[in-house]
Amino acid sequence: MKTKVTELLNIEYPIIMGGMAWAGTAKLAAAVSEAGALGIIGSGSMTPDILREEIKKAKKLTSKPIGVNILLLNPYTDDLVKVAIEEGASAITFGAGNPAKYIPELKEHGIKVIPVVASDSLAKLVERSGADAVIAEGMESGGHIGEVTTIVLVNKVARSVKIPVIAAGGIADGRSMAAAFALGAEGVQMGTRFVATEEAEVHEEYKKRIVKASIRDTVVTGAKLGHPARVIKTPFAKKIVEIETKDFEEAERLLLGSLRRAVLEGDVKSGSFMAGQSAGLVNDIKPVKEVIADIMREFEETLNHICEEKGTWLGG
Repeated sequence: MKTKVTELLNIEYPIIMGGMAWAGTAKLAAAVSEAGALGIIGSGSMTPDILREEIKKAKKLTSKPIGVNILLLNPYTDDLVKVAIEEGASAITFGAGNPAKYIPELKEHGIKVIPVVASDSLAKLVERSGADAVIAEGMESGGHIGEVTTIVLVNKVARSVKIPVIAAGGIADGRSMAAAFALGAEGVQMGTRFVATEEAEVHEEYKKRIVKASIRDTVVTGAKLGHPARVIKTPFAKKIVEIETKDFEEAERLLLGSLRRAVLEGDVKSGSFMAGQSAGLVNDIKPVKEVIADIMREFEETLNHICEEKGTWLGG
């Protein structure tokens, strides 16, 4: 399948992996890339030295393109960008701001720059700064979120910029991918679906929580603290929501390290299991290659079904 995103990133399928701190390891990223999509190493929890080792490890596992996710609020941002350049990352997805200062040097080294945006205004700003594409991420997504739904955000952003738009938030199967393309997207980003795979190096409890979740089993924590994040609903998550309006410092203390505890330890009592509402669409844990194959098959079937069933009144 060829779209502007597959051509931009030199990949087979217009799917990229979300930049997930702690969960976005070399092993998972390499599996995604090897299956024809774009694997992303999530550097949010990494020092520059750790990122270097993860990129090297991924490149031993696959010869296909590998990307890196960098949060602009990270104190190591300058060094992480430097490492990504030195180790030959194919693309960098940036979160939490406008990466304008890094774009010229990244382009000199042939690295594609793809910021995550939560509004059409930021999408236009990063386009003017030289971004190659944007990821329009709706509030249905897991982890840190904005305020606009995917269906509205992608629709608006696709009408607002000329660079390719990648849809994210609530996407975990071929039907949701088809819906994103109908809104003007040229590709999709998925995080939650890739956590529930055999190659994901997260605690089994994390994977089980995603598979068992319904579409109403997530909650947003940290909204009152200024950094809202969507997580699977647990007693711990509900406790955070309850106390964050009353005791700011206590809520911050409890949240510190909670993602690491969920990913590495499966700690239900004090861990934040970040996941999107799409967890309710995930019913099994299987290899990345099968996940991508199933999504592409359902994507094609969905488009064919629409054309066949609606052809009479569409004038086909």
